[in-house]
Amino acid sequence: MTEHSDSTSTNNLIDESQVKPITLVSVVNFFWRWRKVFIISCAIAAVIATVVTHPSITKPKYRAQHIFYPTKNNSISNALLTELNQRQQDPLEFGEEIEAEKALQIIQSGTLLGRLVRNFDLMKHYGIDPKKEKYPQYALDNKINENFNFERTRYLSIKIEVLDEDPLMAAKLANGIADLYDSIKTEVQNQIATPALDIVRRALEEKQRKIQKIKDELRDLGTKGITNYEEQSRALAEEIYKAQSSGKTGQLQQLLNERKQLVANGGDFIALNELIKLEEEKESNLITQFEKRQVDVGERLSHKFTVESATVPEIKFWPKRSFVLLLSLLSTFLATAVVLITVELFSKKS
Repeated sequence: MTEHSDSTSTNNLIDESQVKPITLVSVVNFFWRWRKVFIISCAIAAVIATVVTHPSITKPKYRAQHIFYPTKNNSISNALLTELNQRQQDPLEFGEEIEAEKALQIIQSGTLLGRLVRNFDLMKHYGIDPKKEKYPQYALDNKINENFNFERTRYLSIKIEVLDEDPLMAAKLANGIADLYDSIKTEVQNQIATPALDIVRRALEEKQRKIQKIKDELRDLGTKGITNYEEQSRALAEEIYKAQSSGKTGQLQQLLNERKQLVANGGDFIALNELIKLEEEKESNLITQFEKRQVDVGERLSHKFTVESATVPEIKFWPKRSFVLLLSLLSTFLATAVVLITVELFSKKS
């Protein structure tokens, strides 16, 4: 029993002594032994990477970008036709975080992208045949996700990036998206501005009808001889006093009858005069609102400050052959090393 135990301990010691630590020399020896394999595999990877990235196989893509700041103004009339001390916002002020988020929401909307697809016939441009493709819209969406990028920069501007095999088309698409953002935001605002104009127009027309009715009633009082109650009342009082002083009974009775009629309709005259002043003041406010709403609907002010318009790129963005070649060599080298290490470990165990 003791002999068996001693024998086992001796074997363990021998095994432990055979385990050699990894040193720089052993690593160098490993790569030197397999140098031909490494050279051949890396050479094959380099050839494949060079062939794959050739323009005849992988079409190069060009990148165009458009950068703009959204504005803060939502109402042209409030921005331009309101006195400076009453303006809530400066029409020339750059938008902040909330304006940037709203701009991104519009740019990524289906409305804008759908209009972009129609304007530039992207189905045809990307070679998608709706009759042959099983899911043409899905294929188009993949192309858009692959070639379009919208993001908010750290400075709260909006950056539009477009990749395309045609450099001119890349620039057109980037600038086209910015233009569509401008027009669509105007349309969205007009969804409120147009009904608001109609509401103010109806209110103004109703106010004008009401004022005209008051004027008609005042005109009727005028036919009864009441044109200015205060002046007429004062004048009659003077005439009555003179008639009483001179003892002209007939004239006095006539004057008293006139005063009676004046008093009977004078209350209406005073009330209508006060009412028409209030209604005309309200009409003036409505006219101001109507003119502002007309400006909001009829005029157009850009919703963006363009920092950089997209220009036609001269240098391709992808593929970068040197980068692809370097990445292929590195990945092939590492993969070969892993395989060879595994082979050596298995060969030692066997």
